[in-house]
Amino acid sequence: MAMLRGQQITLRPVRAADLDVLYGHHIEIANRGDYFPVGVMGEPTFQKRFQENGFWDRDEGMLVILDGSESIVGHIEFFRAVPYWDAYELSYQLYDEAVAGRGYTTEAVQLVVDYLFDTKPRHRIHPVVLPDNGASRRIAEKCGFTLEGTIREPFFHRGRNVDVLMYSLLRTDPRPWRAEAPT
Repeated sequence: MAMLRGQQITLRPVRAADLDVLYGHHIEIANRGDYFPVGVMGEPTFQKRFQENGFWDRDEGMLVILDGSESIVGHIEFFRAVPYWDAYELSYQLYDEAVAGRGYTTEAVQLVVDYLFDTKPRHRIHPVVLPDNGASRRIAEKCGFTLEGTIREPFFHRGRNVDVLMYSLLRTDPRPWRAEAPT
């Protein structure tokens, strides 16, 4: 059962049967690379959050990224980082560098952007990217996000506050992967 199906990947909500695999990836901070936050929650909290809402509710959600063999290779999330903004922030992670560079994350972002703009009233979607994260910058650019600028040191990461780049895509902006104009 798929929620969103692309050419290379499938996205679907988290199932109870996924929890051991997902928690294993969650606590393996070595697989997060240099840019993904390294905070870890305890297993009881992780399980409780899933039991409360399946990692899905009106204004936030997590979808697992499945490759062609239906293996979980990562996840993508949306959430309201700033409650008074008409926006969702995106976050994503591939769990193994061996699957990086195949376009999985780009396709996941495209599928989620289309889904959110088709089903939610938010006008803006934005990823927040560390300046040295070339892969995430390329994903944002390939998906038509506009670089708005640098936000100075809002993010505590690996022992220090760091700058982030703010990218955005508005509902009315073109989406390069779609032939038709946005509505």
